Amino acid sequence: MSVTTGVYAADAAPRRIAGPVPLVERAAARAAEAGEAGRAAVLEEFWTEAARRGTPLVEALDDDPDHCAVTFLWRGHRATRQVLLLAEGLTDPDDLAASLLSPLPGTDIWHLTHRLRADHRGSYRMAADISPGPPPASAELLRRRLLSLSAHAAPDPLNLRRTPGRPPDRDTSVFALPQAPARSWTGRRGGVPRGRVERHRLPAGVLGVERDVWAYLPPGGADSRLPVLVLHDGDLWFGRLAFQDTLDALVADGAVPPLAVLAPDAVDRATRDRELAAPESQVRFLADELLPWAAGRWPLTTDPAHTLVAGQGLAGLASLHAAFLRPDRFGTVLAQSAPVSRLDAGAVPSAAVRLDVGLREKEILDHHRDLYETLRSHGCPVTLNAYNGGHDWACWRACLAEGLVGLLGH
Repeated sequence: MSVTTGVYAADAAPRRIAGPVPLVERAAARAAEAGEAGRAAVLEEFWTEAARRGTPLVEALDDDPDHCAVTFLWRGHRATRQVLLLAEGLTDPDDLAASLLSPLPGTDIWHLTHRLRADHRGSYRMAADISPGPPPASAELLRRRLLSLSAHAAPDPLNLRRTPGRPPDRDTSVFALPQAPARSWTGRRGGVPRGRVERHRLPAGVLGVERDVWAYLPPGGADSRLPVLVLHDGDLWFGRLAFQDTLDALVADGAVPPLAVLAPDAVDRATRDRELAAPESQVRFLADELLPWAAGRWPLTTDPAHTLVAGQGLAGLASLHAAFLRPDRFGTVLAQSAPVSRLDAGAVPSAAVRLDVGLREKEILDHHRDLYETLRSHGCPVTLNAYNGGHDWACWRACLAEGLVGLLGH
């Protein structure tokens, strides 16, 4: 039973830094010294260097080695009226105006700097307002303008690190500060044996519709019945995030035993929200249809102690329900950023539980703390991992591999 230390540390709170940071300030000074004739060349040099380094720009703080100055940049032009940053865990959806970048007079540089603890990881998108005329003076009209603008946000063109979203969502840009936990098993690694990924369609059952399921089988076959991970949102994890590469690396390193993964598609956002809002039906599908179907095809364990269920957001809540309602099938659960306030914890499971949650998730963080204390007081083996980030696939990818090692590793 454990909890990550420093879960509620105040020093993890982001803080906007007023005015340009040294890198931007030097560019402004050089542009001013160069005059009209040389300004364009100075600014071109600045943007070339920004593209080479990649954005956001990260600068050390001389008086604070545990924090960094993180500067988001946008290259504006004559028609640019305002630029909005939409960053998970940094942008307040109720106060979008607080996430507007500032123009640097006499240049095409728009900038916004946050002081962030050096273990922060997150994703973001940006949107430039090129509407004719100045921005609205009224706070309410400005709020509406920015809300409309946010629908057109896109990845940062100067940041090549991306994470995909479920269509129709756009990709998002990703950044990780120097002390962010390493993503040791993310990405395809050369020279390791490859597992097999298959896609199957289950007949209509308790959900009332057929359902596609991704199946990962480890390389080299199995000498005995394989432990099983049931992972929600298979269309994202295997269809877009290439989670099989992470699994191959984990198995090759011996960080987890060879395992099978069953990952049902979420289909689309509306279907996902509707089905996960009815956890009893979802749990019946997983426990009474998916697992028996898979056990009839491959040498998989039926021992709940070696059967793990995992998910993010609403799928994390459904995973907790699975462990609470069907301990005969699920003995381990990994729930990431789940809305746990909706969970009836009256019947505490005997399952081993890992809870992942972001420090930037406000109320949901407190709810995870309360659930952790409730489970711990009932003797449930439970871990609470609070990472420095938000409600964010960029964070969940890193934490999922770490969680599998903690729950399944030797």
